[in-house]
Amino acid sequence: MTQDPLPVTRIPRTGLPAHALVVGDPARAAAVAALLDGAEEVSYHREYRVFSGSWKGLPVVVASHGVGAPGAILLFQELAEAGVRAFLRFGTAGAMRPGIADGDLVIAEAAVRDDGVTHQLLPPEYPAYASPEAVFALQRAAREAGAPHHRGIVWTRAAFQPGLIPLFSYEGAGLAAIEMELSALLVTASLRGLVAGGVVVVDGANADELVDAEAPFSTGGYNPHREVVAAGVERGAVVSLEALRLLAEGTWA
Repeated sequence: MTQDPLPVTRIPRTGLPAHALVVGDPARAAAVAALLDGAEEVSYHREYRVFSGSWKGLPVVVASHGVGAPGAILLFQELAEAGVRAFLRFGTAGAMRPGIADGDLVIAEAAVRDDGVTHQLLPPEYPAYASPEAVFALQRAAREAGAPHHRGIVWTRAAFQPGLIPLFSYEGAGLAAIEMELSALLVTASLRGLVAGGVVVVDGANADELVDAEAPFSTGGYNPHREVVAAGVERGAVVSLEALRLLAEGTWA
């Protein structure tokens, strides 16, 4: 008898690989899946596009979660229910620290939980931290690929566009980048005893440079559709998949 798929993402309840790479854009999921051997589309429902295949012999899942943590956490939870035990998020972000250039990778050590969802699940004191082995695997994969990369704390923020409330309540705290979903993944994995980490490609200058004082709700000159960003995304996809392999083999040190 065929099992019903999981309710939100419509992925199978069993049979998925234990290692997953999650991205925001369904089109990016397809592009990353094209790097796999024997890639097949498992399901596509709403923003949740899911592929399976193998990377250098390792069975992997590649799945999209859309924009924002409240929807993304549903994918993370259902993938965990379906048997995924190690997650890496691969996305894009704005740089927040001097010396981080467009196209560079930022490997997250932890995340600020300003995601709009996890505060409804846990007290604010609960940390969102990456598994150390995930950080080391991503760092080794980036180093071996010759990809410019940095490590640091990432700010996961629910709002994309700036508003009337000043954007930089964390200015001066040394954060490396700002994105929208990672803390939800780290909290989900921590609660379930799973491995999780994340790497993002910088697709814009420091966020304070993007705010137009005359139009505070605009995103100013933000333009992620540039060659330098596309090149960073291509490098980041390979780094992320290779880091999953290092995690599976236990050769991340």
